[in-house]
Amino acid sequence: MTTKRTHFHPTTLQQRTLLFETWEQTQSVEAACEKAHVGKSTFYNWKPRFEQDGYPGLKGGNRGRPTGSGRIEPSIRSKVLEMHNAHKEWGKQRLADEMAKANNWVPLVSPNSVRRILREAGYWKPEERKGKKKPSAQ
Repeated sequence: MTTKRTHFHPTTLQQRTLLFETWEQTQSVEAACEKAHVGKSTFYNWKPRFEQDGYPGLKGGNRGRPTGSGRIEPSIRSKVLEMHNAHKEWGKQRLADEMAKANNWVPLVSPNSVRRILREAGYWKPEERKGKKKPSAQ
C-alpha cells in the first residue's frame, strides 16, 4: 500500500512577511510558523534569504524553469523542417535521433518538440498516417 503525500501550496508573500515579522517580535520559530500557517521547514528554507536581503528577499520564490527557456532556436527549427522535407517517412523519434547523431550524439531537440515544430508548420497530421485509420462511426 502506498502512502498518500500531502500537497502544500506555495507560500504567499503575505505569509512569508507575517512569518518573519512574528519571528522578529517573538523570537519563536514555533509561534511564527503557527501564526503564518506554515511548517518549520518553510521557515528554515526562507531564513537565509531573509537574513541576506531582508523583506525584499522574501519576494522571490519563482519555481521551476525560467519563462522562455524552452524555446527552440530558429536554426534548429529550420533544420527539423529541412530534414522532414528530405525524409517524409521519418517520424519524430527518428528526426530527433538524426539531429543528435549529427551533433556528436548530443540531443538538440526532443521528439515531442519535433512533433510541435511539424504541427506548427502544418506537416504533422496523425489522421493521415499510413496504416492508421480512425474507426468510422456507424
